[in-house]
Amino acid sequence: MVRRMTDPEAAPPAAELFTEMLRIQGEAARQMLAAVIGDADGATSAGEAAGAWNDAVLKLQQMWLAFHAQHVVPDMPVPMFADPAQWMGVMQGWYQQLPWLDPARQAKLVEEGLALWEDVLAQYGIGPKADPDGSEVHLPRNDKRFAEAAWREQPVFALIHQTYLLFAERVLEAVGEVGGVSDREREQLRFATRNVLDAMSPANFPLMNPVVLERTVETNGANLVLGMERLARDLEKGQLSHTDESQFRLGENIACTPGKVVHRTPLYELIQYAPTTAAVLATPLVIFPPWINRFYILDLNPKKSFVKWAVDNGVTVFMVSWRSADESMAEVTWDDYVRAQIEAIDFVRERLGVPAVHTVGYCVAGTTLAATLAIHARRQEAGKVASATFLTAQVDFEFAGDLKVFVDDHQLELVRHASQGGYLDGRYMAATFNLLRSTDLVWSTVVNHYLLGKDYPAFDLLHWNGDVTNLPAKWHQAYLRDCYSENLLVQPDALEADGTRIDLRLIETPAYIQAGKEDHIAPAENVFRMLSHLKGPVRFVLAGSGHIAGVVNPPAAGKYQYWIGEPGSSLAEFLEAAQEHPGSWWPDWLQWLKTQSPAQAKVEGKRVPGGPGDDVIGDAPGTYVALR
Repeated sequence: MVRRMTDPEAAPPAAELFTEMLRIQGEAARQMLAAVIGDADGATSAGEAAGAWNDAVLKLQQMWLAFHAQHVVPDMPVPMFADPAQWMGVMQGWYQQLPWLDPARQAKLVEEGLALWEDVLAQYGIGPKADPDGSEVHLPRNDKRFAEAAWREQPVFALIHQTYLLFAERVLEAVGEVGGVSDREREQLRFATRNVLDAMSPANFPLMNPVVLERTVETNGANLVLGMERLARDLEKGQLSHTDESQFRLGENIACTPGKVVHRTPLYELIQYAPTTAAVLATPLVIFPPWINRFYILDLNPKKSFVKWAVDNGVTVFMVSWRSADESMAEVTWDDYVRAQIEAIDFVRERLGVPAVHTVGYCVAGTTLAATLAIHARRQEAGKVASATFLTAQVDFEFAGDLKVFVDDHQLELVRHASQGGYLDGRYMAATFNLLRSTDLVWSTVVNHYLLGKDYPAFDLLHWNGDVTNLPAKWHQAYLRDCYSENLLVQPDALEADGTRIDLRLIETPAYIQAGKEDHIAPAENVFRMLSHLKGPVRFVLAGSGHIAGVVNPPAAGKYQYWIGEPGSSLAEFLEAAQEHPGSWWPDWLQWLKTQSPAQAKVEGKRVPGGPGDDVIGDAPGTYVALR
């Protein structure tokens, strides 16, 4: 219910009234919260419970902000139980400290704020602009964090979140106008500022979030007690929880396409999946997933599994399952991953008695696959690979997206210090990727599962996202330096692997290059640049959505779309002439694959892994996928 005041002429100025409303709201919220927390646990006083919660959540904020703090962005330590007036004061003080903001811009923001308050309050029948006959509230700025009706029902909460959105909008605009900085420094500044602003959203503070206040009253504070327990567990394990992990079991409801482990090395296991058709394509497919995550992103469940779909469409599929790094892999470098791809290709060729294989390289494994193909070409062995499919893979890192903000001398030194025992803890990378979408992957968890006490969803994609892998330190540091920082892979002969120099211009293997239209990890514009470095025929497809959903989009889901057309000289030129198609790009890829090698083979012998006379190591999904 929207509440209104009916005597606008008697109302004080907007700014004065707003301050008073904040004070009253903060005091009322503190009293209410103290009462319900005290009722929730008779053995713990309200002050002790609130203090414990405050300490825990403040620790989370401090950890998170410290992770990506830039020297040019002042610290903003604000307790989770800060009242609205305190929060507003901190926001104002922080804005005034920003070194790139001049007094004129600050004064203009004050004017805009006053005008905003008057306009918003007028819709509630308050202030000199009050419209006592109005019935609908139409706020100037929208954001999904404030979509609940409670944010509009009370003028104080409307003012809080509208003021925040105005503030955030103006600060980010100012970042774009900062002078005397390089493009990279500007992106780092924008990234850090955006994440600090996300952390300061009033939705993250229980005394300023009306939905949390209502929930706290309903549960007598049980939501906050449960949230504190969850937070303590997450801090102990060093990673945010996004889903109910107890609902997922490897080989049962995730990574459950039937198959056998047919080969194992200290770096990877090779899985061959059982055929489901009477005949198959004669040329098998070897998939190289990224070792930054688990392979089963391509085998989440039967409905979403790219592996199962390919098998059901007559493709003999092999999957590499990389081992999560530990102390024994301290000396592993990029050469080892290139050699692993070369070895897996040769193993499959020999096992099935075929001259060549199709390959898929996803993300960093696609980057490495390009190097492998270049090495094959220089060694006169290009015929071992009939085709290469690149999923959201980059070879040219000039415009490599948000991850580049983590690649400078300072960040590389932080990564080196974080890599203890010869490997980088996977939780560090998880935190990095969470930062790229902090509103969705960090603060929504804070609100939904710490403050509101909602149950965790049983969401397979979020479970996979949290199933982290460790990375060999030497490989990781060289990858960031050579590719992201110095962009050496596209410079002919600047890099070598397995004793062979790499020149991407030698690659004549037919390629299918897929990019995600909304990919923030491997931007479509940058993935497109691969076309200018390969010599062979290329089919480029732009898929709807991003780095994961743009790839994992089964046809039966009927989601998103994709674009096909002549490549042109740029992504923009491609889009001008490309034809949009509804749904998944998978069928287009399968048709393309069949045109490369249309010959069929009977399902017999080692086409059936674990059949008579075929000694295998064990069942899919293997053992490496479960190693932490």
